[in-house]
Amino acid sequence: MTIQLIVFLPLLAAIVAGFGNRMIGNVPAKFITTAALFVSCALSWPIFIDYVMLSRAAEVVPLLTWVQSGDLVFDWTLRVDTLTAVMLVVVTTVSALVHLYSWGYMDEDPDQPRFFAYLSLFTFAMLMLVTADNLVQMFFGWEGVGLVSYLLIGFWFKKPSANAAAIKAFVVNRVGDLGFMLGIFGTFLVFGTVSIPEILEAAPEMAGSSITFAGMRLDTMTILCLLLFIGAMGKSAQLGLHTWLPDAMEGPTPVSALIHAATMVTAGVFMVCRLSPMFETSDVALTVVTVVGAATAIFAATVGLVQTDIKRVIAYSTCSQLGYMFFAAGVGAYSAAMFHLFTHAFFKALLFLGAGSVIHAMHHEQDMRYYGGLRKEIPLTFWAMMMGTLAITGVGIVGLAGFAGFYSKDAIIEAAFASGTGAGQFAFAIGVLSACLTSFYSWRLMFLTFWGTPRWIQSEHIQHSVHKTPETAEDSTGGYHPHESPLSMLIPLGVLSLGSIAAGFLFHDAFIDATEGARFWAGSLAFDRHLMHAIHEVPMWVKLASTVAMLTGLLVAYLMYFRGKDRPARLAATFLPVYKFFFNKWYFDELYNLIFVRPAFWFGRLFWKTGDEGIIDRFGPNGVAAFIASGSGIAKRFQNGYLYSYALVMLMGLAAAVTWIIVRGAN
Repeated sequence: MTIQLIVFLPLLAAIVAGFGNRMIGNVPAKFITTAALFVSCALSWPIFIDYVMLSRAAEVVPLLTWVQSGDLVFDWTLRVDTLTAVMLVVVTTVSALVHLYSWGYMDEDPDQPRFFAYLSLFTFAMLMLVTADNLVQMFFGWEGVGLVSYLLIGFWFKKPSANAAAIKAFVVNRVGDLGFMLGIFGTFLVFGTVSIPEILEAAPEMAGSSITFAGMRLDTMTILCLLLFIGAMGKSAQLGLHTWLPDAMEGPTPVSALIHAATMVTAGVFMVCRLSPMFETSDVALTVVTVVGAATAIFAATVGLVQTDIKRVIAYSTCSQLGYMFFAAGVGAYSAAMFHLFTHAFFKALLFLGAGSVIHAMHHEQDMRYYGGLRKEIPLTFWAMMMGTLAITGVGIVGLAGFAGFYSKDAIIEAAFASGTGAGQFAFAIGVLSACLTSFYSWRLMFLTFWGTPRWIQSEHIQHSVHKTPETAEDSTGGYHPHESPLSMLIPLGVLSLGSIAAGFLFHDAFIDATEGARFWAGSLAFDRHLMHAIHEVPMWVKLASTVAMLTGLLVAYLMYFRGKDRPARLAATFLPVYKFFFNKWYFDELYNLIFVRPAFWFGRLFWKTGDEGIIDRFGPNGVAAFIASGSGIAKRFQNGYLYSYALVMLMGLAAAVTWIIVRGAN
């Protein structure tokens, strides 16, 4: 009964808040949805702790028979194992805190019940995904989070940029989902079932087999895994299908925290880890996962270096960290990938919600160039952001203790080195370099936002939002002082700060220890004890590499944004082509616009103007209507009220009829 409550309470709350809407009012809608999520969260943590402390077997809870069609037979079933338990606490914890945070952040929005209903529905879809016992049920949750993400990103539908971002996210994810669907179809074709446990049990026997695909004879498991991975690339914004993720920042900040921290973007990582025994049968597929993950990590890190929007910096950080998770899975360290997913949920949600608190304090200004000196104005937000920054940059002392990211990110980098493969060595080098860049742009964000002189007076947005009075007319800040966020926003920041500090230290043995990890992950994913053991035996310079990279990034950011504040502009001017390349996101959007968008619009206009209007409408409904209209115009001339006109028409008709009869009779 517990797992049913965890999964379906958010759905019930979403239905009540969504259909009740303004009829029940803002406060009841917010209370019902938030309470449901906190109950789900409270029920999820004991399950997770049980798996940490005890060796529990997987639990399967059948709900109903779903499909019976020939050989395709499957039930709607909830599966709970270690992998599910990890995702349950991640999803419900972050979602519950986002719900609470939204009380303050969305307080002035006129459509709060709809927003909270969407949040809860999003959580339900994600819970359906992570508890799936078969691929079709997983696809149901997969598409559910895609749909609700469209609704959440475009929540402010009167804002054109939000609508465009929502459509972009939806369309790009459809590309990835096509690969995922083909992977599911192919898996059913090969294994004769969509049951995940049955597929994983039979997967090793299919290693080395071949199948005809696109007219070629190819390795069966490689094709299936690559198709499934394309789905993961779309959902988790990997290089090539990443373009939707930064634009998703157009949605409210709580949406960014929910999508980018613990739910939608981690679905691809979860799917690869869930199906890890399949991926283990194909070295080619694992190499592709490794290379794509590493390429994504370095790509997003370079773009994050030069962004000025505080949310976009953190968004590209998410993209980069997802790259770490994928190349960890690619080298066989699935447990390390899940460990980083677990810790990342805390510090990334903290950074997004902290950024939201800054934006709230700065009258919704998101450009960091107009911040500065905020650590004295909003000290609680400052310390929360500091904890998140220390966690994401991996601050810690080897052999002693550190923040959450110190344990999980270092484990991934060390696993890449210990794997001994060429792709692993490539990922190791990229991982260290990305750690340096992550440190730089994270501390750049902190220095621009919380240190230096206040630059608020330069922001036209802030100044236009301030009601000037005679008392504030001479104020050096233009009459506006940033203010700390309400308690409903600060409590989630405090809780997530604790997770960013302690999550790595408390749970690293359960996730990556060779002995404890084997017990913890038993039967849940492919756990390589030898690789986990090798992590602890890598040379000391490997263990110190990420720490040195972190300190290097911090030092460069300090010299450029704390000491020599004119150096960034000079450096950008000196390397202008490189700066523009990074600032324009490697020109992926421009390239896709040239290759896909403009041709699509051209074909659309061709079929619309030439095909639809020029041919179908012209000779179809419009042509018939024009013929009838012209005929009617001629006929109405005879309707003049004179008897001789009617007689003439009757005689003409009679003559035509007699002529037709005579001609027909002659023939």
